[in-house]
Amino acid sequence: MPLIDEDQELVLVLSGLWTMAMSQPNDKELPSLGIFECMASLINKGINQKSWLQKNQNIYIPYYASHIIGSYTMNNVEFAIKALDCGVLVPLLDLLRGKMTWVEQRVAIRAIGHLASYEKTFKSVAIYEEEIVKLAMNLASTCLEVVYKEFVGVKDLNMRLKYHCDLLTRGVGGLELENSKAEEWASQLQCWSLHLLNCFAIKERCLNLICEQNFLKELSEMWGGLANDSSPGGVGLIRVLCYNKDGRRCIAESKDVIKNLCNLARSSDDWQYMGIDCLLLLLADSGTRYKVLQVASMCLVDLIELRTLGGRSNVGNTITRTLLADFKQRKVKIKNIGVQQVLEEIWGLKVDRKKREQNMSDEKLEEKRVMVSLMKQEGNNSFWLGKIEEAMMKYSEALELCPLRFRKERIVLYSNRAQCKLLLGEANDAISDTTKALSLSSPTNSHSKSLWRRSQAYDIKGLAKESLMDCIMFVNCCFKMDSSSSSSSSMKKNMRIPHYAVRMINKQMESTWLFKNAQLKTFVDLSEKINQPPDVMRATRILLQKKGFIEGMFQDFVL
Repeated sequence: MPLIDEDQELVLVLSGLWTMAMSQPNDKELPSLGIFECMASLINKGINQKSWLQKNQNIYIPYYASHIIGSYTMNNVEFAIKALDCGVLVPLLDLLRGKMTWVEQRVAIRAIGHLASYEKTFKSVAIYEEEIVKLAMNLASTCLEVVYKEFVGVKDLNMRLKYHCDLLTRGVGGLELENSKAEEWASQLQCWSLHLLNCFAIKERCLNLICEQNFLKELSEMWGGLANDSSPGGVGLIRVLCYNKDGRRCIAESKDVIKNLCNLARSSDDWQYMGIDCLLLLLADSGTRYKVLQVASMCLVDLIELRTLGGRSNVGNTITRTLLADFKQRKVKIKNIGVQQVLEEIWGLKVDRKKREQNMSDEKLEEKRVMVSLMKQEGNNSFWLGKIEEAMMKYSEALELCPLRFRKERIVLYSNRAQCKLLLGEANDAISDTTKALSLSSPTNSHSKSLWRRSQAYDIKGLAKESLMDCIMFVNCCFKMDSSSSSSSSMKKNMRIPHYAVRMINKQMESTWLFKNAQLKTFVDLSEKINQPPDVMRATRILLQKKGFIEGMFQDFVL
């Protein structure tokens, strides 16, 4: 394709090539005709010839050129090799260095991430490894603030770069769509930065840079957000680091990282299993086990009866074996009384009690079931009379008596006791009991009352993301129960989200908004409409679809 300076339709040609690259990324025709060399030349021209960049609509060209490179190298290693041979890396690095704007950085880091993901092309990218890692770390840490300052938080809409608006909305325009797409792109920019870092971490390169303590703390707080729920965010990279001895050592030194991993492990987030994986890897290493055991054991004890999670089976048994490793042989090394009590509790439940109940007769089991039912009813009566502590004691007694195999009965008892603890202001204990109930449920995290109660407990603790995820799952469970019991389509159309859940979602949506911290840093008035998070209806729709709810039905639900 000839490079004609005065061709006013050049951007249309690039837009067409972009469409082809997106729809047919494995087609060999354009790569064989020299498209990579052409795109590299256009990016270089846009960076080095500012007068040309400002002509006509040339400002769009570096974005399209970078996107085309990324699309063709996304799935095909041969295309990636050809692209590097054509010299695409240097101009992409210039964009990554910030020689244009965050919009171009987004597509540049996407393309470089694809080039770094193949064994045959990694060495060529690794020539610049230290600079690339530093740039990716900086982008991951600062991109949300940059996007907010330069776009979402701009009060005067006329001050937003027009070509940014056009690229974000494909020319459709509109404030809501612009802000929505900017949030999605900012999240992608952060997640693609993490993906690039992952390419180096998995090969144990530049770990001394990636494992910097402040960055690890920030990493543990990064998540895909509502707009990019397919990415595990920072925990994906943390899990890679946990497979390396030096990585585990650095992570174990950060109390904030361990605390955030524990919060994730006791959540209904899709990436819950990754939080558990990280903690188990740290506990399995004798060099880090006793640094994290105190915090991790208090969390993992609630998960020892998990069956399946994240495609894995017998998760609870794996947790139990890891926590109880060398427990009887080396108890003297465990100085913390709380940890000793937790491990004794696990041993008593999963070893001693399991053995006692193994050969219990059917008659004895039925006798215990009846007694447990009576004790639960006594607890319920006390609860409705306002005798909360008495009710809690009844539920505890019933749990001690209830055989382990009666999972449904134990779910209700744990959940009811959690409600008592909520009313008594014991949020930590409520989280523990609801997590135990949700671990027993089938499928995992599907007991609606426990989800709502844990959402409230997390709200009390100020853990907005965990509260939001539980509340969304609670709504999802409500819909599924209602839809299964509603035979007519008219009844399904009139299903409503519980009003108290709407309030909780709205509250946590504001607290977990992707740009919340950036907004606070810039001291912008929170009441301004332009800077508000997306409406609760849209956000709820996104998360319900993420959790597998029936997409077509949601449009008929009434808030």
